Amino acid sequence: MYQFFVEEGQIDVANRTVMITGGDVNHIKNVLRMKVGEEFNVSNGQDGKEYRCAIRAFHDGEDSEEECGNSNRSSGGKQQKGQAWIECELRFIKEDGVELPAKIYLFQGLPKADKLELIIQKAVELGVYQVIPVETRRCVVKLDEKKAKAKTARWQQISEAAAKQSKRGIIPEVKEPMSFKKALELARGMDVKLIPYELAEGMDRTRQLIESIKPGQTIAIFIGPEGGFDEAEIQAAQEAGIEPVTLGRRILRTETAPLAILAWLGYHLEA
Repeated sequence: MYQFFVEEGQIDVANRTVMITGGDVNHIKNVLRMKVGEEFNVSNGQDGKEYRCAIRAFHDGEDSEEECGNSNRSSGGKQQKGQAWIECELRFIKEDGVELPAKIYLFQGLPKADKLELIIQKAVELGVYQVIPVETRRCVVKLDEKKAKAKTARWQQISEAAAKQSKRGIIPEVKEPMSFKKALELARGMDVKLIPYELAEGMDRTRQLIESIKPGQTIAIFIGPEGGFDEAEIQAAQEAGIEPVTLGRRILRTETAPLAILAWLGYHLEA
């Protein structure tokens, strides 16, 4: 079952209507070649609900502005004349979505090359709530403001594509890269704060911390870049209330470590 994301105003629950606009119109009509009556899911990216709808009609954009707005009466929004759109029938709403019962914030040290793209894609599939790229002392990659904005836009597109593929109820936000100090400040108020560290000992402690996490909590996970965190950063993290943990006896790559701990957290929260 295909899934697409729409704005909240494009779902008219009262009139059992959903309006599809933008690039998804071409994808549904010309790439997937879907027909009237075929079903797919949509999400507004906010409430985590799954809205099942069926295609009622394709509009080429020559409808009057008033007619185009009929599918969105509850929000008062109107599709502009000249823009193609798809009118759908809202069939049912699935309240219990696929989101984890806790919000996981991944603070990822900036890795080399395109590794962060893979990390974002897989982290979204595993249920992450937000990804925060972090500039640490051992980061090789350095981004100026212009490059950071362009990269962030690219990363957000990857997050959206992964959210569609894995049928997420939200599109996890990817923040612009920030300093390690700012990352610590952002995480300070979160309920559970963990930092996998190669010198940490005791898998029992890692298991205890993960098993203590409860639904509704916020979880910060800090992952180092290639070369990991230096001792001063670990000390600063501990002073901020972040608990060093081990992920096992083997050294994991920067693109492997976040996926390992996200999988553990997902198993615990959904078991």
